[in-house]
Amino acid sequence: MRRCKLHAPELLEYEIASVALKKASTADEAEVLAVLDGLDALEVTLHRVDIKGSFELARRYALTAYDSAYLWLAGELKAPLATFDRKLANAARQHLGAPRN
Repeated sequence: MRRCKLHAPELLEYEIASVALKKASTADEAEVLAVLDGLDALEVTLHRVDIKGSFELARRYALTAYDSAYLWLAGELKAPLATFDRKLANAARQHLGAPRN
């Protein structure tokens, strides 16, 4: 994925902050802050998501609003969706025609 252009919904930053908060309770806070400082190196383009479109996908595929935002954006950009979440991957195959791995 290093040579790929990465895109994500604007909510990515909040999801990362949420994980950082959880990690900060058990990890060294300086390490957590260093990771947060390094996120700019990822060069992820953030996008607004159409809330109605995301809502419709969440209902159609029984996804969370967060996951459906990623699926909506992938459809809008006509791009593959990278995920380790099996339910989201299955929805992507159905919605985007993504290949099986």
